[in-house]
Amino acid sequence: MQKKKDPHIHRLRVTQTEPFSVLRSNMLVKTGMTMTEKILAGASEKSQLSPGENVWVNVDVLMTHDVCGPGAIGIFKKEFGENAKLCPRFCKDSYFSGTKVWDREKIVIIPERYIFTSDERANRNVDILRDFCMEQNIKYFYDIKDLNYKGVCHIALAQEGHCRPGEVLLGTDSHTCTAGAFGQFATAIGNTDAGFVLGAGKLLLNVPPTLRFVMDGEMPDYLLAKDLILQIIGEISVSGATYKSMEFVGTTIEKLTMEERMTLCNMVIEAGAKNGVVPADSTTYKYLEIMSEAMGYGKIKGSSIFLAEYRFDVSKLEPLVAKPHAPDNRALARECKDVKIDRPYIGSCTGGKIEDFMAAAKVFPASGKKVKVLTFLVPATQKVWMDVYGLQVPGSGGKTCSQIFEEAGCDTPANPTFGACMGGPKDTYARINEPMASYPFLLLNFPGRMGHREGQIYLASPYTAAASALTGYVTDPRDFMR
Repeated sequence: MQKKKDPHIHRLRVTQTEPFSVLRSNMLVKTGMTMTEKILAGASEKSQLSPGENVWVNVDVLMTHDVCGPGAIGIFKKEFGENAKLCPRFCKDSYFSGTKVWDREKIVIIPERYIFTSDERANRNVDILRDFCMEQNIKYFYDIKDLNYKGVCHIALAQEGHCRPGEVLLGTDSHTCTAGAFGQFATAIGNTDAGFVLGAGKLLLNVPPTLRFVMDGEMPDYLLAKDLILQIIGEISVSGATYKSMEFVGTTIEKLTMEERMTLCNMVIEAGAKNGVVPADSTTYKYLEIMSEAMGYGKIKGSSIFLAEYRFDVSKLEPLVAKPHAPDNRALARECKDVKIDRPYIGSCTGGKIEDFMAAAKVFPASGKKVKVLTFLVPATQKVWMDVYGLQVPGSGGKTCSQIFEEAGCDTPANPTFGACMGGPKDTYARINEPMASYPFLLLNFPGRMGHREGQIYLASPYTAAASALTGYVTDPRDFMR
């Protein structure tokens, strides 16, 4: 394993050309700001912002799910009761007609945590969401009872068009930062803040300073974005970006797909970051199926001040794992070959996208072997689940992911849910109910994350997870991909 290098940290002025526009009040923000500062300036209707300023930010999207939603709803009803008055400072309309949310079309509610369970309290939470959405006529409620159900919130938000460049998305989940892949300011908030946003449509935020990560070089075909973010977190530690924005640029980033950018931004919270962001570009707009001109976006030149800059030559990186019990407990996969594993798991918001399953499906045929341990597959959304069964894997002779997984001896892909990633009730599919070494392509590995407190959780890319499933030990994917 390469020795950690102390990064050269200083306030750095960097000239950059980034796509950006503000779609509020026809106001043009000044240059000289980072992406996060630009977005928050537009959302607060200010021409200029600096790190450390407190500003009232207009919210474009508020997301909540079945774990936090009931609490946020309770606070909203308590604080914005029948005919509650609002100060004009918070809302242009001084009065509500009853207890109504600020905008029923800007709220996204997704039950997806503890849903496939007989646990009465978990089911009660979903009932609370259902009643509230009916009462408030919430437009974007993705119920589990009908075909409108989507799956894991962070992937569903992107698939359903709720992630848009230049906007502000707040969510009651730590990995709301995933949406930063779209050039959006996306961050987590607590139930109290969410209750306030439900009524007021805005929130007081402190503008974070920005760390810039420049990733250049040709990315080897045995690496994925999960390796990149584990490299970064191992470099700066789990507290290295506390209440800071992490901005990702460079030739490597420009070549990443949207789903890989989502993996990158998803895990910035594991470094303590307020948010992560990738400037929107042609890859972003192609994913969204829109033209940049249609959104009013263009190129502007400016000089931005970053708290620190980190540079990586991606061509020199190797497959990584994060050992228990912290995402910064970084090690080379090849150095952990004696670590026996009991349960590979590919799923969750970080590892349940179609490209993650496509990556795993490339490893199994290359080996010509069957898995040595029970391997769980949990697509993030209904769309991903259908793609696992419907899309052909390139170079496989026309086989789908599901066919390859079946031939390799993996468990049948399960219904989309986030349950096992958070432990969930004891009857949750793939939950760890006894001490074992799990090898999930997840986002967190602290004690008890997947259930049992003595479970040993290793984090890795889907390439490494698939290779390890074939041997029963932590395995460098290059052993099967050369």
